[in-house]
Amino acid sequence: MTIKDRIGVDAGKTRLEDALKWAIENQFYYIDFNADAGPNHMNAWSKERAREVRNMCESNGISIGLHTLSAVNIAEYSPYVSNSVDEYLRGSVNLANLLGCSWTVVHAGYHFSNDYPERLKASLERLKRICKYGSETGQRILLENLNFEPEHAEVHYMAHNIKETKLYFDEIPAEELGWAFTANHSHLVPEGINGFLDTFGIDRIGEVRLADNHGEYEVHLIPGEGNINFSNLFARLENDGYKGHYSMAYGSDDERIKSRKQLSMLV
Repeated sequence: MTIKDRIGVDAGKTRLEDALKWAIENQFYYIDFNADAGPNHMNAWSKERAREVRNMCESNGISIGLHTLSAVNIAEYSPYVSNSVDEYLRGSVNLANLLGCSWTVVHAGYHFSNDYPERLKASLERLKRICKYGSETGQRILLENLNFEPEHAEVHYMAHNIKETKLYFDEIPAEELGWAFTANHSHLVPEGINGFLDTFGIDRIGEVRLADNHGEYEVHLIPGEGNINFSNLFARLENDGYKGHYSMAYGSDDERIKSRKQLSMLV
């Protein structure tokens, strides 16, 4: 596939069948989607509907991936709620398998500064369980490195920098946990894009997520509107041997079509 063919989109909560129809019409081959609300709701899938999606994908060479919601705290440890988070992840993997997804993106959760050790323990143990389940059922789990929050914010995402991300990659084997490398998130911490790639390489990467920002706070800008050097990003990944797909997490449909063309010309 050309680099253009390898650049897909995150369709979010858009009805998956509509996203696939658009992808077919515009020759996109990789689609992320969310199933927490709206027409893709986890409980809205009959076997017949799932079969229709699988047929659309198989007939048109499209790969899809389920992107779980970062607002669900994977680091939850409270009674009752904790069990529900386990069920949420397991349900996500089950749906991903039903739909024939090639990957499922998960997160490490968040903490409130004064409960970091407890949250970290809960997060690691929960991800170990779901990664083992994913491995047993044939679903590839990818951990997304999340975004930095201001130092004085009450809530902080886990696995937002190299130190924290490394904790998960050291504890969970690569055959069970891959990486959804979010370049715009790594741009928000001092280590930067190259720091993440220097540390982890490309072997774990199952998806590279794209958006631009100014290196200050979380915002999903169209490449060129911020200060990420996308020429360097693509050169680094492609020269290192990355052969996987990219996912645009920004813009309208028309902006994504235009942006994909511009990005593909950087390589």
